[in-house]
Amino acid sequence: MIVWLNGAFSGGKTSTAKLLTELLPGSTLYDPEVTGGALRHLLPPRRLGEVGDYQDLPIWRRMVVDTAAALLAELGGALVVPMTLLRQEYRDEIFGALASRRIPVRHVVLTVDETILRERIENRVEFPGDAERSESVRRWSRDHVVPYRRALASWLGGDALAVDTAGLTPRQVAERVAEAVRDGSAAFCPIVQTPEPRAETLAAGVLLFDEYDRVLLVDPTYKAGWEFPGGVVEPGEAPARAGMREVAEEIGIELSSVPRLLVVDWEPPKPPGYGGLRLLFDGGRLAEADARRLLLPGAELRGWRFVTEEEAAGMLPPVRLNRLRWALRAREQGRALNLEAGVPVG
Repeated sequence: MIVWLNGAFSGGKTSTAKLLTELLPGSTLYDPEVTGGALRHLLPPRRLGEVGDYQDLPIWRRMVVDTAAALLAELGGALVVPMTLLRQEYRDEIFGALASRRIPVRHVVLTVDETILRERIENRVEFPGDAERSESVRRWSRDHVVPYRRALASWLGGDALAVDTAGLTPRQVAERVAEAVRDGSAAFCPIVQTPEPRAETLAAGVLLFDEYDRVLLVDPTYKAGWEFPGGVVEPGEAPARAGMREVAEEIGIELSSVPRLLVVDWEPPKPPGYGGLRLLFDGGRLAEADARRLLLPGAELRGWRFVTEEEAAGMLPPVRLNRLRWALRAREQGRALNLEAGVPVG
């Protein structure tokens, strides 16, 4: 189990986390800041200079998950993780990867009035004797107050148990968090647990259209980026039937007939992924009444949207966008296309 302490920079996460390990028997502190520091020695300066925050590095997000899993395998018990996560897609990616390893997360956000928070920031001395570096940390914290406030008012406030730290000592905050863990009010994050692939996989997606020929995209909670309805084909399952099953499970729509194949795309392995075959099927147009009945399981999907091909370009990662574009061409031509790494062959 992981107890993830979120909140603003200078919000008291680290001090609370240290005390929390004393109150939760068998728990261990893991600060992902250590992983960020290690990357300064592992990555060339050129790569580090391409981002403003090491959280923007995919390798950091993967290493946080791998390190947490390794610590739990080595030590057991609970892991207390003090780390600010203000971008929902990064929360999705990290918590989803932990869920895929069957590691449950209790998400807690430490809140404080902005006036108090800004006062804490101004009084923060990160590097005694080095005024310039300490001011750099304070500047960083100031710059993230507004993003923290926005995240708390939107997704973060609904995702995590909020613990107001105003007027409390770090010990009192840690005691409140420990009690919330014990009584279950800091509940496990209800994110879908999709096992990590250990070999090539076969996946089936279904394209559904509205009366304007816009395609339906869904926003998964367990990984970053928009996607098509669909998922991994189970052993012994027909791919088209798997797509129909996923559509019913994900958005509550029962397709009346087997969808027509549009593209078969071989996705080459790219560590840490194994690649495999990706199939896209034409699920046809949804009547307006059916579109209004779309359902979303909260643990798996956060939203849905009908979009044009141009709009999809700003929502899908390049691999999925390329696959969508060829699928739309196949739909127009009335024939299936065979792709290798997104390029038609044969």
